[in-house]
Amino acid sequence: MNKKVLIVILVLLVVIGLILGRYFLFNKNEHNSQANQYSSETGSNEKNNIQNNSEKRTATNSLREGESIQTQDKNKATRVVNGGTKIKMTFGDTIIYGVLNDSETAKALIQKLPITQHESRYTHDFCGVTEKLPYNEDEVHYGWLNGDIDYAIDAPYYTILFKDEEISEQYGDQVNIGVITSPISEIDKLSGSFDVKIELDN
Repeated sequence: MNKKVLIVILVLLVVIGLILGRYFLFNKNEHNSQANQYSSETGSNEKNNIQNNSEKRTATNSLREGESIQTQDKNKATRVVNGGTKIKMTFGDTIIYGVLNDSETAKALIQKLPITQHESRYTHDFCGVTEKLPYNEDEVHYGWLNGDIDYAIDAPYYTILFKDEEISEQYGDQVNIGVITSPISEIDKLSGSFDVKIELDN
């Protein structure tokens, strides 16, 4: 092999080396740019999610004036409603007592009492489709507290929620109208479906 051929081969190798070097350098920069963009977008999304979660109204921050939360007795409703209108709900041979608050929805329901409401047992509640009732948009929230009586606006439903408050924030569009005052175990032991008579407890 003569000297000229070796020089040509060396020149070609240098050129190929330069091209490959620029290619890998470009890809590295592009990868870093994409990674930074992804990180920026992810951070932005996480920030938005945190902001949305902080703005989301939940059962815990939907307490009305005069209401409080108790956590000492798990067999009692978590939400404490002071005053209100006492009711009783007859499930076959079992009477569940409760109290309705002074929300627009609860007042509208009280005007209709006594009523018979079909209710079926589900994982964490007794629930049944009911008549449409008025509600204040500011009182619509996600989740519940154990023992809550809620009006769910999407069906609408009359629902008595007695367990799983810790995972309840995935369920939205509810208005709290009161709580049960009977021990939670009394309603938790019931199963099946009932035509529940709801009336004032004078």
